[in-house]
Amino acid sequence: MDFQFTQEQQQIRRVIREICSDFPGEYWQEVDANHTYPDKFVEALTEGGWLAALIPEKYEGIGVGLLEASIILEEIHRSGGNSAACHAQMYIMGILLRHGNEDQKRRYLPSIASGELRLQSFGVTEPNAGSDTTRIETYAERSGDEYIINGQKIFISRMPHSDLLLLLARTTPYDENNRAGNLSVFLVDLRTAGKSIIVEPLETMINHETTVVFIEDLHVPVENRIGEEGQGFRYILRGMNAERVLIGAECIGDGRFFIDKASKYANERIVFDRPIGQNQGVQFPIAEVYARIEAASLMVYKAASIYDTGQKIGPEANMAKYLASEASWAAADVCMSTYGGYGMAVEYDIERKFRETRLYKIAPVANNLILAYLGHNVLGMPRSY
Repeated sequence: MDFQFTQEQQQIRRVIREICSDFPGEYWQEVDANHTYPDKFVEALTEGGWLAALIPEKYEGIGVGLLEASIILEEIHRSGGNSAACHAQMYIMGILLRHGNEDQKRRYLPSIASGELRLQSFGVTEPNAGSDTTRIETYAERSGDEYIINGQKIFISRMPHSDLLLLLARTTPYDENNRAGNLSVFLVDLRTAGKSIIVEPLETMINHETTVVFIEDLHVPVENRIGEEGQGFRYILRGMNAERVLIGAECIGDGRFFIDKASKYANERIVFDRPIGQNQGVQFPIAEVYARIEAASLMVYKAASIYDTGQKIGPEANMAKYLASEASWAAADVCMSTYGGYGMAVEYDIERKFRETRLYKIAPVANNLILAYLGHNVLGMPRSY
């Protein structure tokens, strides 16, 4: 395996760092404090074409792979930013690219690439289903050349800032013998949905523009169904694998942010007439999480590289997300301990990033479910749920 990045990949890192340098901690502090959307940051990424990274050149995108997309998100997080405002456009894209028809691609991808349209929201999670996606209740009933959809979604991010919604809905009743075979994926144009979709804000500990979505008699043309009816669960699983790799990359960026901050502060902070980093009780935990982040990054890069060859990456994607999220949370804890009371002060950005990176132990999939997946599907042990 070649562990060296290409010149193009290294250039992507440099360019993203340059863009992020225009959005220092003060920018993100203000966005966080006011619970607003980082429009200027998203616009800068859009103008550079970086949100169209996975869109092929024939549809006016950059046309790079998941590895390059991972580098983009990693660098945003290492800079102290948060790509949650726009990362969905990358992992959702795989579902449209792999399973959408040519008409759908030509109709939407160029406008998404230019920034004219935003595809930022993914409607899967429901109050009564939680992590058991096969139990969702939102129903799409076929009526001639359209579907009529009713239901509710929760923890759906960025709805007020998205023109399109990728929606998972049931198209036949639940069947215990075919749990994965009765869900379908739809591309919903929010601009024409009118009162059929009601979006209510959901206050959370991090600024993700999280919402609850109520759907009543939403009419969606059959031509907006992605792929075959009843195959939606399989489609989103592949999309979720890409998402888990990209979330892993964000966690690697967070971990490196915390390590950079902690090691620098440990050198500069003088207590009892010596830098605190001279004390092994401070130095060794930083060194340990550094090693963990470096190891986790290899799994993230491996999973992305395999994905880009067209192969399945279920185990690799899950391990990448698990290892990276656990390592980034450990790095967050070490950084907070290194800063002590100053870590709680908003101006240092530690408390904000501390809150942000905690999410990834439970979302977009809980780490215990990843362990259950590995135990059952990879190691062959009895199913635990």
